[in-house]
Amino acid sequence: MQPPASSSPLKAVLWDMDGTIVDTEPYWIAAERALVEAHGGSWSHEQAMQLVGQALTFSAGLLQKAGVRMEIRDIIDTLTAQVINSVRQQVPWRPGARELLEELHEAGVRCALVTMSEGPLARQVVDSLPRQYFEVLVTGDTVSRGKPHPEAYLTAVERLQETDPQLGIGDCVALEDSAPGVAAAVASGVTTVAVPHIVPLPKDNRYTLWESLSGRSVADLEALLPTAARQAGLKEEPAAALGHSRD
Repeated sequence: MQPPASSSPLKAVLWDMDGTIVDTEPYWIAAERALVEAHGGSWSHEQAMQLVGQALTFSAGLLQKAGVRMEIRDIIDTLTAQVINSVRQQVPWRPGARELLEELHEAGVRCALVTMSEGPLARQVVDSLPRQYFEVLVTGDTVSRGKPHPEAYLTAVERLQETDPQLGIGDCVALEDSAPGVAAAVASGVTTVAVPHIVPLPKDNRYTLWESLSGRSVADLEALLPTAARQAGLKEEPAAALGHSRD
């Protein structure tokens, strides 16, 4: 059954995946460590944190510098296969994500997945959900420039506009957990919610900081839209610089 047409000012929610819907970062870190150690190197926690939210090509390049003697494409395929295998054994859902997806579905609000993971892993996670919540999937292998560049988010909005030309940047909210992901969403112009997980994020008036998606609702997202903010007369504190930390 199709969800009802939405009367909400919120037309779409653009979801990051790793760290936002599923807690796959430990799987990625374990895969990285195993690969580096198989090539005689060592992989520290600090090195792993540099890859949180980053494009896979960027991450593979750093793994090469850590001693992995493989081509970029082979590194990405090896890591992705190991993470997919881990997800098949257990999907590590993040608190509140599935509940919010269901509420958005019931409200008729469209959802797009915007992830730097590639198609096979994204589809594994999407297929593990009880419904087909996402009508658009933008993955790392479908864009030329990964996060923190805004291309992935702009692409998601363009694809949503194909069936609703009236939908605009100001009708959408992005949900992210990492600095590169937040930077990408903010740069696209989409109202952005940061829900930090592995790497802390500073307060910043360019995005809204939530501790968790648990207990969050469609109404909470609607209240963040630019029109709602103007009507409420909200004032923001001066911006702090976004760091570059993996999605």
